[in-house]
This record gives sequence, structure tokens and C-alpha cells, in this order.
Amino acid sequence: MTHWFHRNPLKSTAPVSFNLYGVASSPAANKICNDLRTTRARLLDMFTDATCTPEIMKKSSDEYFALLQGFILPLDGTTQENKLRFIQNFKWTDTLQGNIPSAQQDAVFELVSMAFNVAIWYTKFASRLAGKENITEDEAKDVHKSLKTAAGIFKTLKETHIPRLITPAEKGRDLEPRVIDTYIVQSQAEAQEVTIARAIELKHNASLIAALAFETANFYQKADHTLNTLDPECSSKWKKYLQLKQHFYMAYAHCYHGQTLLAGDKCGEAIRSLQEAEKCYSRAEALCKEYRQMKGPGSTAKPSEQLFFKKLGSFIKNTLEKCQRENGFIYFHKVPAEAPALELKASYGLAEPTPFELPALSAQCTPEVYATFDLTRGPKDDKAKAKHDEEIKPVKEPDLKPQKDTGCVVS
Repeated sequence: MTHWFHRNPLKSTAPVSFNLYGVASSPAANKICNDLRTTRARLLDMFTDATCTPEIMKKSSDEYFALLQGFILPLDGTTQENKLRFIQNFKWTDTLQGNIPSAQQDAVFELVSMAFNVAIWYTKFASRLAGKENITEDEAKDVHKSLKTAAGIFKTLKETHIPRLITPAEKGRDLEPRVIDTYIVQSQAEAQEVTIARAIELKHNASLIAALAFETANFYQKADHTLNTLDPECSSKWKKYLQLKQHFYMAYAHCYHGQTLLAGDKCGEAIRSLQEAEKCYSRAEALCKEYRQMKGPGSTAKPSEQLFFKKLGSFIKNTLEKCQRENGFIYFHKVPAEAPALELKASYGLAEPTPFELPALSAQCTPEVYATFDLTRGPKDDKAKAKHDEEIKPVKEPDLKPQKDTGCVVS
């Protein structure tokens, strides 16, 4: 299902040479610097390579992070800060802030920024794979896995690595809590969409589908509310996407809850629940139109054009008509004024972030080699110290070509 997910742009970065002339005073130290430069460049290339797979991405990111930790972890047998942590300057743009970068002379800033981009790549890979025609069960599992992997990376960065930064993230930047929390919750919600689609395809119990849809709608609502205090100029489009998905899955929840009520001979309540589903679906349709007209960062999803979206509208209409017929012939129940409360809790299928762990320190980064980095022999400050008004070119991402929509429910 091409264009089902909204995606913000990848972060872009200035080149880093790791040319520590004089400081790297041994062949082994120079080799670490050269390998950092090449593994970083290779990883950046992977972000825009349409043939890159999760296995290739993990290998490329592990190679770079294993070396980069030689500039972060204590290597001299003490608990003191690594002497190389603040020797190199790094510049990164943010997914919502255009081409003006943030800059810090801190290897931890590089680690969290690059890992953040790896997480964004996993969400884009999932979106690209979900857009394939006739997606297979294994591919659907890969979509689900990639979204949980992304959520796990975002979560680990927020809880473990971002707090180590000396300079806290500025408001509206990727590394500040509101933005990264939204990415965590959105990734979880989208992973649950795959679960819901699978449950519908296998005709699981209506109460399970209703509960999963309700939990997913709540995730989208939580993500939307997390962005409330962010500058509307950079967040309004993203918020509109989160809102339309919330109402779409609330429509699913009310629809399948209506089926559960009908199965329990509560036809009047079932009718009211399905009327609420119609209302939520109509609101989702209206939000889709508003979203398409919004300006702001990111690709524009087109959910209302997908058969998965359209099928729900028909399903609600047909199920409501069935309930009304049954009520006219069998039950004669009064339809309540208020929609039945959705007090639903999913026991199965909730998507938890996959724990993210950095690779082990590279075998090249030994205490002996570390000792040959001599800070007295070169300037500590990077001559190319960043200016905040100096733009960085955006990443040229591969085009997402629309494919024939077969109406496959695995989204």
C-alpha cells in the first residue's frame, strides 16, 4: 500500500574527515581515523540505497558504531571521560527544521544523531515494503519487525544516550523529548496496524480486533497530543496525519465492537456503535483532505485513496444495514442516544519496542592504541566549527513509486 504512512525526511549531515593530524601519532591510531571516515560514508550511502536491507543496515551501522565508541567509552582503565570525545565537530539537520543544522563537538551527539537516522531508515524501509504489490506474509512480518526496531532505537536513545549530552537539544529538534516520544509512539502504532490487518485477514474474534484498533487509536492520539506545544509551522502536517489515523482506527474499534454487541444480542447498542463508527470514518475522510492541503516537512501519505481505507467505509455501511434489518425483524431494541463506551484492553498483539544495543567496541580500539592519541600535539577545537546559519543539503531519498493497490489488508 504505497503512500499509507507519513514519513518525515532523513536527517542530513556535513562530511567528517576524522583527520586528526598530529594527534593520531601511530599507524594504528591513523587506521582508526581512516576507518571511521570510510564506515561513516558507507553508512550514509546506505540511507539512500533502495536495495539496502535491514541486514545490510545493521552490518553498516554496527561497523561504524563499534569504531565510534572508541571516542566515547573510557579506554584508559579509569572512569574518566574519553579524551577523544570532544575532539571532532559534527553537524546534523533535524527532520522538522529544514536545512539549518545543529552542531556539537561531541562524539555522543554523533552517535545519537546517526542512530536516530538509522531508526528513521527502518520506518522508511517498512513504508517502502508495505507499498509492494501483493505483499507476502514474510514481508508483512518484516514491516512489523522494522517498525518495532525503529521504536526500540528511539526509546534507547531517549533513555540511555541523549541524557549524556553536555548540550541539551534545542526546542523542536529531533533529540528533544516531545519529538522523539512522538516517533516512538508512531512506530508502535504503525506496527500494530500490521497486527490489525493480519487479524482481519485471518478473521480473528471481533472483540480482539476492536481492542487492538482502540489501543492503536489511543497511540495515535497520544502522539498527536505530544506535539501540541511544538511550533505549528513544523508540526501541523504531522499532527494532521496522526489525527486522521486516530479517527480511522476509532472507526475500526466501534465497527468491530458493534459486531461483538450484535453477537451478544445487544442489537440497539450495536447499531449505535456502528453509527459512531460512521461518524469517525467521515471525520477521518475529512482529515485526509485537510492533511493533503497542509504544508510542512515530510512526504504526503494518501490513505483515503487506498482500498484498505475504502473497504472499511463499505464494511461499516453493510454491517450497520444488517444490524438495522435484524433489529426490525427480531430484536426491536431501542437505540441508545450515547455510543457504548469502549472499555477495551487488548490481551494480545500489542507492539513493544525491540530493545536496541550498540555493538561491542571494535577490536582496533585498545588501551595501547588509545594511548597513542596525543592531544598535546594538535588543536582540540575543530577548525570547521559549525555555524547555525550554514545550510546543509537535504538527503536525496529514493522515489516511492506507486504500485497497483490490490486491496491487500496487510498494510
